[in-house]
Amino acid sequence: MAPAASILSIEDLSIAYDRDKYAVKNVTATVRKNAITAIMGPSGCGKTTLLRAINRMHELYPNISTEGKIKLYGDNIYEMPTIELRRKIGMVFQRPNPFPTMSIYENVIAGYKLNGIHLKRSERDEIVETTLRDVTLWDEVKNALHKKGTFLSGGQQQRLCVARALAFKPEIILLDEPTSALDPVSTAKIEDLLVELKQHYTIILVTHNMSQAARISDNSMFMYLGELIEYEDTKTMFTNPKDPRTEGYLTGKFG
Repeated sequence: MAPAASILSIEDLSIAYDRDKYAVKNVTATVRKNAITAIMGPSGCGKTTLLRAINRMHELYPNISTEGKIKLYGDNIYEMPTIELRRKIGMVFQRPNPFPTMSIYENVIAGYKLNGIHLKRSERDEIVETTLRDVTLWDEVKNALHKKGTFLSGGQQQRLCVARALAFKPEIILLDEPTSALDPVSTAKIEDLLVELKQHYTIILVTHNMSQAARISDNSMFMYLGELIEYEDTKTMFTNPKDPRTEGYLTGKFG
C-alpha cells in the first residue's frame, strides 16, 4: 500500500532483541499524512516494537539490532539526533503517566525543560493554554494548573499526556494502546480527540481493540509473528481482507 501524501516510509525494517530472534521482520510500508493508522495483531506480533522504532524508543532495550530504514519526509531517522527526532515524533504510552512531582502546567512544558530550552513566561503560558485547549482539557483544569497532574481522573491524565506530546508541535504522534486502562466514557473522549487531532497531526496507533480501529482509523496494518501481513484502508480490510490470517484475526479465530 502506498498512500498519497505520505509522511513516513518504512523500508525493509527488521528488529531483533537477540541474535536471530526477530520481533519485526522485513516490514515495508508508507504512512499517510493527517490520517490515523492503526497497527493491530495478537500479543507478541511485533506491533509495539514497530511503533517504538518510529521514534527510536526501542533502542532503550539492550542488545537490540535494527536493519532497514525509516524515513520522515525522506530523511533517514537513524541519521538524526534522537532529541531532534523525538521533537518531531511524540509518544503517548499505554497507561497515563504524568510526571508525579510536576504540576499540570509543568507537565505540559516538561519537554522544553528536560531539553534545556528556555522560554519566556508568556511563551510558556501560551503553549500550556493552547495545548490544553487542543486536548479539550483547558476548561476542566484552568483553575488547577499548579496542582499535581496525578489528582486528575485516568482519562484526564491521558489527555494531559497527549498535551505533553503535542507541546513540541510534532509531525507524528505515536500511541501505544492509549485507552486500554480507561473506562468506556474516557475511551470515547480520547477517540473523539484523536479524530479531531488528525486535522493537524499524523497519528499512528497500536490497539488490541478491533472495534476502536474500525471506528477511528483511516488505514490499518495487521501484523503476525513480526511480519506485516496486510496493510489497507480500514474499511476495505474489515469488509474484504485479502489474507486468511487477517480474516482469522478479525473474526476472532485467534488473537
